[in-house]
Amino acid sequence: MNTDFTEFDRLISLVPTTAATNEAVATTLDGKRVAVTLASYGAGIVRLRINPIAKPDYGLIVAQADDSGKLSSAAHSLSIKCGNATLTVSSDATHAVNLLFTHRGRPLLQSTKDEHFRGMAKPLEAQRAPAIGMKPNQSTIAFDFDETTAIYGLGEKGSALNKVGQLVTSRVEDALGVNTDLAYKNTPFAWAITRQGCWGVLAHTTVDVHHGVGYPQWSNRSYVIVSDEPQLDLFLIAADTPAQVIAAYHRLTGKPENVPLWSLGAWISRAYYKTEDDIMATAKEIRDRKFPADVITFDGRAWQDTPTRFHFNFDPARYPDPKRVIDNLKALDYKICCWEYPIVSVNHPQYSEYRANDYFLKNADGSELVFQWDTGKKTTPFGPTLTPLPPSGLVDFTNPAAYAWWRDEHKKLWALGVDTIKSDFGEQVPANALAHNGDTGARVHNVNAHLYNRCVYEASREAYGDEACVWGRAGWIGTQRHPLQWGGDPQSDWGGLVNSIRAGLNHGHSGSPFHATDVGGFYGSTQPEPELYLRWVQAAVFASHFRIHGIGAREPWMFGKDVERIAREFFELRYKLLPYLRGVCDLSVKTGLPVMRSMALMHPDDRVARAFESQFYCGPHLIVMPVTNRDGDVEGYLPSEGHDDGGWYDFWSGMHVDGGEVIQLNYDLERIPVFVKAGVAFPIGPVVQSTRPLEGDTPVVAVAEFGYAMNDKYQTCVRGDALKRVGNEWRSYGQRVMNVRRFV
Repeated sequence: MNTDFTEFDRLISLVPTTAATNEAVATTLDGKRVAVTLASYGAGIVRLRINPIAKPDYGLIVAQADDSGKLSSAAHSLSIKCGNATLTVSSDATHAVNLLFTHRGRPLLQSTKDEHFRGMAKPLEAQRAPAIGMKPNQSTIAFDFDETTAIYGLGEKGSALNKVGQLVTSRVEDALGVNTDLAYKNTPFAWAITRQGCWGVLAHTTVDVHHGVGYPQWSNRSYVIVSDEPQLDLFLIAADTPAQVIAAYHRLTGKPENVPLWSLGAWISRAYYKTEDDIMATAKEIRDRKFPADVITFDGRAWQDTPTRFHFNFDPARYPDPKRVIDNLKALDYKICCWEYPIVSVNHPQYSEYRANDYFLKNADGSELVFQWDTGKKTTPFGPTLTPLPPSGLVDFTNPAAYAWWRDEHKKLWALGVDTIKSDFGEQVPANALAHNGDTGARVHNVNAHLYNRCVYEASREAYGDEACVWGRAGWIGTQRHPLQWGGDPQSDWGGLVNSIRAGLNHGHSGSPFHATDVGGFYGSTQPEPELYLRWVQAAVFASHFRIHGIGAREPWMFGKDVERIAREFFELRYKLLPYLRGVCDLSVKTGLPVMRSMALMHPDDRVARAFESQFYCGPHLIVMPVTNRDGDVEGYLPSEGHDDGGWYDFWSGMHVDGGEVIQLNYDLERIPVFVKAGVAFPIGPVVQSTRPLEGDTPVVAVAEFGYAMNDKYQTCVRGDALKRVGNEWRSYGQRVMNVRRFV
């Protein structure tokens, strides 16, 4: 992205107003007056608005400003103190407007200090990127950071977790994988670990936002934000830890909703089961081969008539009696997931009726907008592999009537026995569209995914209450309110596995605790090799959610007898982990921390730990080191909290390992490195073929003690009273636990 920062008009001469105590006015170099306002949103959270413009409110921010902030002003400065944080925006009569954000009296975040050589002659243009700048269609702000700062977040990207050196664009896209900066789920929210503490910045907007995070073409030493509208609406967060920054983000944008127990089981899918016989054969074979599973998925072409889709009916040519098919699947103890997208073909029999009801987005001049797929381009995903899609209308979720129509149409599916929706797509709104609320396509494009998933999630909640969830692909600010999301379409190779792990961790850094991948990868010039498939299964078992999916066969027995045997053990392990995973999900909703936690999130002060970006914590007690190569080689790191912290134990054998060192390991196909923190009593659930016999509970049939168990540690990740110690006995739900393994 080429950006000429000399085109931005720098803000100068800040003067507080007498109209409001939290408002000031700055002047640009060409004499325009720009409003600047400050507001408190609780301890450590400040809202900074520059040149605010009235625009539709999509409910992305759920918090309200409070009166806890202490405001003060001087001739050319305006300050607000919120708890231990203070933001001061200031200038003198001849210099650019700058800001200083302090925490506990120490500078935490401040305007860029990067000065261009030309500034010696023109002091007002000294900054390489303006501290704050405006032009007719964009705005920018630049912050300083030093060589010790690490910056995280910014949505579900497959790139390195530490964003320093990257140019990251927050724009919801049909990314076709995880190999580039394009992403389905984008969150213009970044947080940093510094010597002075942690800060966070949320750009509250629906337009595209570009983040130059020490991006060399802009500034090696600045975090530069460029927003594609002539205003800035930023929330600045000061805290001691990354977890506190994410908690503040949730205070602003909404707490995460929880997920039902059945969703933690295995999801079975492929692109795609073509007929009733096809899907029933797989459903039965899963059971016959004793692979535990809870959900089976009708992907798009599996149940829809593509030329007329989308509609809320099964293709009558293949499914004359869909209720019978679903009942047969439910008799095998499956939950049913059906794919959808918010797009209606012009060939749909009721398309004209829906258009007349204003259910679709329009062109800027108010005429009919027909979305044309890029079938003529060499880069199109549609063609020989995936069926070309027809010209279509795009559902306008800003229209309350269209929103209600789409939400309520799901009742047809619930009546058939469908349990959840794979809410795919949502990234297609063109810039020249016109929405019912008067907004432009450029402003609706990113938030459309949020509105779409909110609509489908509300439909599910209305039908199923706390048992509701969606399987969503795209998202924007506040995605955590509509769980859950999966990282779509990775390439079926080792790089696709690594990038999928990073995408999940980046998604967690951006405020969403639940994530899954397409196990085995979605696409590739060949089917995934057996070793890759198995390593993907082994890593994904420790994510919040677990689904096999891709173009072609993804069932474990399709990759040979050895893979089938080992994969079955890991499917069973997934269900043994349910007491732990259920507790971790509860903890994630309470604290906001994701199920998959990066080393940076768990050990922000350990720069060695932060360097290991492909290993992760599953909840608070397990470190997982995925195997990402054919040879089984792994280099990992087990952190140490001091000389007497007890170290770590191998999850499989109980072998003790001291922390604080980089370790090099080699694992055959049977296992991947998983370590448990000393002092943990780890609950083990029963092996069941689905969660249905558990009836929403997570019974414990065994306990593994790693070192000497400490109650305050293990109870944080077990739901309610699932696991207790009575004297020298372990009990679960009143049942005696007969099997206790002790590793000391």
